[in-house]
Amino acid sequence: MMWRRCVCSSLRHFSSSPSPPSLYSFLQPSIFTIKKPQSKQPPIPQTPKPTFLNNTHNLESTLQSSLQDNNTDEAWKSFKSISSSSVLPSKHLINSLIVHLCSLKNDTHNLKRAFATLMFVLERNPDVLDHNSIEVFLGSMKVVSNGAPAFALVKCMFKNRFFVPFGMWGETLVEISRKTGMFREFFEVFNENCRIAKDEKMDSLRPDLVACNAALEGCCYELESVVDAHMVLDTMSVLGVRPDETSFGWLAYLYAIKGLDKKITELEDLVVRFGFSDKNLFVSKLISGYVKSGNLESVSSTILNNLKALEGKGLNFNEETYVELVKGYLEHGSIKGLSSLILEAQKLESTAAEKTVGYGIISACVNLGLLEKAHSVLDEMSAQGGSIGIGVYVSILKAYGKEQRTAEAAQLVSEICSLGLDLDVSIFDSLIDVSMSSQDFQSAFSLFRDMREARIPELMGSYLTIMTGLTENHRPELMAAFLDEVVEDPRVKIGTHDWNSIIHAFCKAGRIEDARRTLRRMVFLQFEPTEQTYLSLVNGYMNAGNYFSVLMMWNDVKKRLSFNSERCFKLDHGLVDAFLYALVKGGFFDAVMQVVEKSQERKIFVDKWRYKQVFMENHKKLKVAKLRKRSIKKMEALIAFKNWAGLNT
Repeated sequence: MMWRRCVCSSLRHFSSSPSPPSLYSFLQPSIFTIKKPQSKQPPIPQTPKPTFLNNTHNLESTLQSSLQDNNTDEAWKSFKSISSSSVLPSKHLINSLIVHLCSLKNDTHNLKRAFATLMFVLERNPDVLDHNSIEVFLGSMKVVSNGAPAFALVKCMFKNRFFVPFGMWGETLVEISRKTGMFREFFEVFNENCRIAKDEKMDSLRPDLVACNAALEGCCYELESVVDAHMVLDTMSVLGVRPDETSFGWLAYLYAIKGLDKKITELEDLVVRFGFSDKNLFVSKLISGYVKSGNLESVSSTILNNLKALEGKGLNFNEETYVELVKGYLEHGSIKGLSSLILEAQKLESTAAEKTVGYGIISACVNLGLLEKAHSVLDEMSAQGGSIGIGVYVSILKAYGKEQRTAEAAQLVSEICSLGLDLDVSIFDSLIDVSMSSQDFQSAFSLFRDMREARIPELMGSYLTIMTGLTENHRPELMAAFLDEVVEDPRVKIGTHDWNSIIHAFCKAGRIEDARRTLRRMVFLQFEPTEQTYLSLVNGYMNAGNYFSVLMMWNDVKKRLSFNSERCFKLDHGLVDAFLYALVKGGFFDAVMQVVEKSQERKIFVDKWRYKQVFMENHKKLKVAKLRKRSIKKMEALIAFKNWAGLNT
């Protein structure tokens, strides 16, 4: 049938041999049973009969309704029936079918149908295709990472002179070639597209810079062909596509691996003449090329020469560049070379630690899992009599932090500080955070001491990290010791809440004497207790059954209430409840009524029923007559409480 012959013809066009295996794997099992034509002579055109036209009209109606109902199989059946004749469905229906087939997510079978439809229509009458249909299909190929049909389709477009603007498919093919590793196929399509654009002066086919750089990258990295790379450059020049830093970067890599020093010099001159403000990409690619070729001497000289040109401001290489550099040196067993490079770079650098060459190299060692190699580099630097820069130390410290080797980190920080080198506050904060997370409290304290001695102004972040960590780990004794150590440092803003946290933790742990000792220390240092301070202590004493101490606490609270008129201390519902509960349970009814009086003055709600229950549970057998013999005052207090609580009714 004509449909099948056209599809077969299109597929044979894409290669001098049968379709590539990847294309076959996409098409098979075949949607159609493709038979060889019985005769090579073209069929004699016949005038369509009315019955045939009516049948075609009915099939088109069925096709349209099937698409509207998302009945894919019926739509495809109708399309095949129409296409088996000498006519095509309407333009609208053809494009609607293609878009519909591509819209079925990751449905390989229907993508095959879409591909077959496109190839058939391109051979029969490409003018009925919308550019959008091509774009949609190629987008689907990108999603499923299938390159063979995509490249075959574009070649068929060229063969049948169906020219879709490059902007609608070029970038998609670039992405497909990257995902599938089909650069050679992309390069073939790219060259043919550029030939047509030049020969027929079709500006719509002019490739953009992204596509040109993709072609250049493949020529330099995959093909390693100077001839092909120069051909791409010539094409860019003819079509008016201006190269950028990336373009020159690929060429720098290629020239470096080929040892074309004169070309590199010319290229460096071009970079200057083009006025690129940032040469990092160019230099990175040049270094990558030298590393691959094993020319470590040129690697070192390139880095140092560029540092001189930048007046020590630093090279912003990415991690990948440093990883390649380290791998190259280590493959050649050149620990000494790495050490020498760092030492020479340090003499030229005047930049932040994390922008130094030493930092980049040691970090690359760490990221490669070669921390011991990093130590070897440090040892070699020392053996060469050089001083180790802060950038090298910072990368080691970060590695220690990542591996939670906090004791070693703390020791190294002490050594760094003793050398007079300045560490950034973020390094201290990070290491202290790791130390607290791994419960290495002594390392955290050591780091904080070094932090203070280094006169870093911002201490509060790490201070709060330590205090929070100790609270969460229930270590009030360490909290108290730490607070004592830093209390006189003006950079650490300590408040009553810090002391309250310690007192609360001691009380919760049943260490009441330690809590009282902390309170005395707090008052001595002129930190005023708050309602939270007393609430923690009251609950602690009550849990320990020490109700007399609760009474002493109440006497202290009374003094504070009368002394400062609640400017700094406020009696609230929580504290009233705690006092009443403990004092009723302890049988101090005179104090109970004092608390009641204070609560009434301040209009604090008191649940009498709660304390009535407490009394019944603890003093049910207590008689007024017995108290009369011992203390009239206690008797009166008991009677007053019973009257208030409703126990005499």
